[in-house]
Amino acid sequence: MNLLATVLPWAMAAFVFAMALNAWRLLKGPSLVDRILALDTLYINTIALLVLLGIQRDTPLYFEAALLIAMLGFASTVVLSKYLLRGDIVE
Repeated sequence: MNLLATVLPWAMAAFVFAMALNAWRLLKGPSLVDRILALDTLYINTIALLVLLGIQRDTPLYFEAALLIAMLGFASTVVLSKYLLRGDIVE
């Protein structure tokens, strides 16, 4: 049996569990900073899960989706942080 076929479901389950914990922190976060960090970690875990799915199904489509989510996630984190610091996005 292939080792990769054995390990991939366990790794995906771990990332799904981490995403559930991130969603919990996103909903229950005591402050706005905690929620922004939970959202940032949630999209990073989503990227990792998409990469694992791309490896499992042997298709480049999931890698492209992960790249798109990475770019949008980075931009949203920057915008939310700027809004949190200054109260305005556009100067």
